[in-house]
Amino acid sequence: MSVGIVVLIAVIALLVGAVGGFFIARKYMQDYLKKNPPVNEEMLRSMMASMGQKPSEKKVRQMMQQMKNQK
Repeated sequence: MSVGIVVLIAVIALLVGAVGGFFIARKYMQDYLKKNPPVNEEMLRSMMASMGQKPSEKKVRQMMQQMKNQK
């Protein structure tokens, strides 16, 4: 086999691996963020308290529900 063909096969394999890895990583991160949302109720309470608001349970649950509906 000539060196050109070996290099061509290596480049094609590298491109296929990069494209496949991108889509696999993208799907993995989407699933991870769906299962582990970046904001939880405790974070909302601390954000509201730092903004000077009194974090009532009703308001926290309402905001969490709005974030879930947004998806």
